[in-house]
Amino acid sequence: MRPLYTFAFTLCLTALVAPAQDNLAAVEKRLTEFTLSNGWKFIVLERHQAPVAAFYTYADVGSDRDVRGITGMAHMFEHMAFKGSKRIGTKNYAEEVKALARVDEAFKALQAEKTKMGGGDKATIAKLEDAFQTAQEAAGKFIIPNEFGRAIEEAGGRGLNASTSWDRTDYFFSLPSNSAELWFWLESERFFEPVLREFYKEAGVVREERRMRTDSNPIGRLVEETLHAAYLAHPYGQPTVGYMSDLSAFTRDDAEQFFKTYYGPSNLTSVVVGDVDPKQIRALAEKYMARIPSRPKPEPLRTIEPPQQVERRIILRAKAQRLFLEGFHQVGINHPDYAIYDALSSLLSDGRSSRLYDTLVNKKKVCVQVAGFTGFPGIKYPGLFAFYGLPAPGKTNQDVEKEIQVEIDRLKTELVKPEELEGVKNRAKAGITTLMASNTSMASAMAQYQVLTGDWRNLFRYLDKISAVTPQDIQRVAKDIFVDKNKTVAYLEPEQ
Repeated sequence: MRPLYTFAFTLCLTALVAPAQDNLAAVEKRLTEFTLSNGWKFIVLERHQAPVAAFYTYADVGSDRDVRGITGMAHMFEHMAFKGSKRIGTKNYAEEVKALARVDEAFKALQAEKTKMGGGDKATIAKLEDAFQTAQEAAGKFIIPNEFGRAIEEAGGRGLNASTSWDRTDYFFSLPSNSAELWFWLESERFFEPVLREFYKEAGVVREERRMRTDSNPIGRLVEETLHAAYLAHPYGQPTVGYMSDLSAFTRDDAEQFFKTYYGPSNLTSVVVGDVDPKQIRALAEKYMARIPSRPKPEPLRTIEPPQQVERRIILRAKAQRLFLEGFHQVGINHPDYAIYDALSSLLSDGRSSRLYDTLVNKKKVCVQVAGFTGFPGIKYPGLFAFYGLPAPGKTNQDVEKEIQVEIDRLKTELVKPEELEGVKNRAKAGITTLMASNTSMASAMAQYQVLTGDWRNLFRYLDKISAVTPQDIQRVAKDIFVDKNKTVAYLEPEQ
């Protein structure tokens, strides 16, 4: 679980070792940034060690913008962004658009019958399902499958992928430097005039994804239920993949409206890292991205989670081994104390000498796996500081909870030793070095800091914040958040 929710994830798609002296001053000398007239922000970092470059686009939207009845749309649009445009992925767009309209009509007719009082007439539903299937098959005749991805592969591209989280969506891959124009063409096409072809077929793929990762996965269900319990108002409490009923009912019109609202150029930030010429990059951006009309940046999310005033507990019984999970509400990335939470996470969980592993796994043998980590499920808004533990044979979730509480109380009553905190700070420095070892991971981190904090430079300045953390800071934060009324506890228990 922990790697899913740590912020500085490393995507080893283009393992280009950065110069050891890469710090803020060194990076600034090789960095160019500009914003197009339509609002699309670009950051370009030159690295000429090898003739390749990573291309990364960060959309400032995730499932935080999904609304009731249409949950899962942020994730669904991520899938749609690979389906092509009016010029990519089609044999005859003029005819295809007519066929797609017939698919929409057939789906809406089917849904209207299914939602009638009493569930609709079975014979009518069967006929409408046949008509819907026929319409999809007819539209499918105009499709050139995977033309977007194939163009990248033929140019020598690697690592084509995307991801949707609770507070962001990102798209990325690497290319030989001399194919940079291909990225600009493809990226501009999918955010200029995307065609949401095979929408209902892809919705079926997402429904299967939900069945695999959540409905039939006890840990996935436990995470979903824990977030439901921890968040009463904020969208961090709803699943990124969406609810099954919504995935079965939303329409292509819903997706197009989502795109128009949240995928305007002013809500996109792209980072290019590698063997590139900034002047050429800017010229290509003006040629391809500037043609996209500007749209207003979406208003900030209004909902704020109210302070938790009562301990919450859930028990999920399933055919699975035991698992303990608990979360305490904490601050978001722009709070002055956020670095203290990262230091806490490192102190508790980084390496076999960390407090939780050394005590609960090595010495007391209560767990076979244990961690405490920040930023669950996200960091843009106040998330949770979470603990999880996989009980050792013969041990229970109650045993794990008790021993984790011992370590929490220790943080409150004893100041962290200077040498422990020094280890935290050294690991933070090593983490930046690891992050910079890949063009893609560097692009990812710079984009996230730019969007979430307003300046990519804060990626480097963050080390200063970690270095400033004191034992008293650790104790203060522990006393502040690790209290019963601020926690949500979840047990995964085997069925009898």
